[in-house]
Amino acid sequence: MTSTHGILPAQELEHAIRETRSIRAAEPITDEQVQPASLDLRLGPVAYRVRASFMPGRRATVEERLATLTMHKMDIREGGVLERGGVYIVPLLESLALTPGLSAMGNPKSSTGRLDIFTRLITDNGTEFDRVRESYTGPLYAEVSPRTFSVLVRKGTRLTQLRIRRGAQGASDTDMRRLQQEERVVDAAIASTDIRDGVPVTVDVRGARSDGIIGYRAKHHAGLIDVDRVRAYEVADFWETVHAPREGGLILDPAEFYILASREPVKVPPTYAAEMIAYDTLVGEFRVHYAGFFDPGFGHPAGGSQGARAVLEVRSYEVPFVIEDGQVVGRLTYEKLTALPTRLYGQGLKSNYQSQGIALSKHFRQG
Repeated sequence: MTSTHGILPAQELEHAIRETRSIRAAEPITDEQVQPASLDLRLGPVAYRVRASFMPGRRATVEERLATLTMHKMDIREGGVLERGGVYIVPLLESLALTPGLSAMGNPKSSTGRLDIFTRLITDNGTEFDRVRESYTGPLYAEVSPRTFSVLVRKGTRLTQLRIRRGAQGASDTDMRRLQQEERVVDAAIASTDIRDGVPVTVDVRGARSDGIIGYRAKHHAGLIDVDRVRAYEVADFWETVHAPREGGLILDPAEFYILASREPVKVPPTYAAEMIAYDTLVGEFRVHYAGFFDPGFGHPAGGSQGARAVLEVRSYEVPFVIEDGQVVGRLTYEKLTALPTRLYGQGLKSNYQSQGIALSKHFRQG
């Protein structure tokens, strides 16, 4: 199956790297960067501490804005600390020369979101974060702002990822209703009228699947995390467990960052890619899921899984907010790939979160 419209799978990303050079890099792109339907992007050798986040706008490049907003420039070739609460702009090693009909979108990697590192993709003359306009040619930048932990990064660290789309976004409510009916992508009985702008996902605050533990709450003033070290840190040094409330819902405190999980297992069929809508003012005063990309094969038997719950990175906004068991906290949107990918999530890749329950990032020794 091939299509002229949709998300590019791994083999087409590789073609864009090696043949058409729509994706370019200051250093060779490694096979490990190419995911089933996305490309991991690498930090370059310098980071700029800036006074505030910014949008370049149609009339300015990122470099032009940096000239007025930079407080200091850091060499991170051998490592540099991005401090909690700071805002940094980091030029990436990758750049784009998109041909007509191609556009792109960015998103934090799963491990980035689970560390509460607010990360967005920026382009020259950009008017939206995490969106790359059709036919864009130019550099890519990451805005990085650690919200809970200070982190150690270096040149080559991968915090964000890129998807490339050919043609216009094609997923309609009708398409997603049919997909839910045929594949049960969210393992729950969902009325077709509830499927709008994505398939609804609800939160588990009862802990029936996990002995009453419903998630984790980040500790304040914890130590430094090297984001390139895997299973290097003790959970108890950075997190407190959150248990199901005896009655009622879970109160989210605005000062806290939580890792929770969906009540339903979710899956992504091999010919689709999915994205969690990060924030919807209709569901409550909180943000859910920084890292919204779900690759083909996630939670799916074709990828070696019998279902995986969506891990939810949750932060309340201005006021304490009660979140109830089974409350809709986000929506998964599904979009077709242009072709069946040559690799799936869970097949021969470092797929850290296949068949996950309540999973912290890969940096912690868990289970």
